[in-house]
Amino acid sequence: MKTRNLQSEIKKFIRDVPDFPKKGILFRDITPFLENHKIFKKTILHLKNYYSNKKISKVIGIEARGFIIAAPLALEIKAGFVPVRKKGKLPYKTQSITYKLEYGVDTLQIHSDAIKKGENVLIVDDVLATGGTAKAVCELVEKLGGNIVSIFMLIELEELKGREKLQKYDLYSLVKY
Repeated sequence: MKTRNLQSEIKKFIRDVPDFPKKGILFRDITPFLENHKIFKKTILHLKNYYSNKKISKVIGIEARGFIIAAPLALEIKAGFVPVRKKGKLPYKTQSITYKLEYGVDTLQIHSDAIKKGENVLIVDDVLATGGTAKAVCELVEKLGGNIVSIFMLIELEELKGREKLQKYDLYSLVKY
């Protein structure tokens, strides 16, 4: 399937939810996309083809919806899956980073032994908004010595200019609003 056709098809399964999580925000809900096994599978297979020759050894999924895309993709490209979670959710030794959100601060963690020095890493999440979360994850990966091959976002909200915070990285998004 051509990328443009896939993008159009995915968009049909993105639900707009006005005023969530607060008034004035238009939330792009990927639940209908995930519920449709045909489009979800097509997307994972497209990503497999896109990333299979990039020698990726670890795929990072950002909590929580990033997990849903990252885990099956990791299996398809024969890479390990690594969760990046909110503070206090991982059971072993962790590395942490605290960063600013549009409406406060948050802390993310990764297991200290999840990425080995020099490993090639793909970072995956569902939506790129302002770019703060993805940038924080990049800093965690680099702190552990990982090499960021690419960042994948299913959806990119272009008006929020998150791509600007990630200029030094390869960034691939399928659906743009």
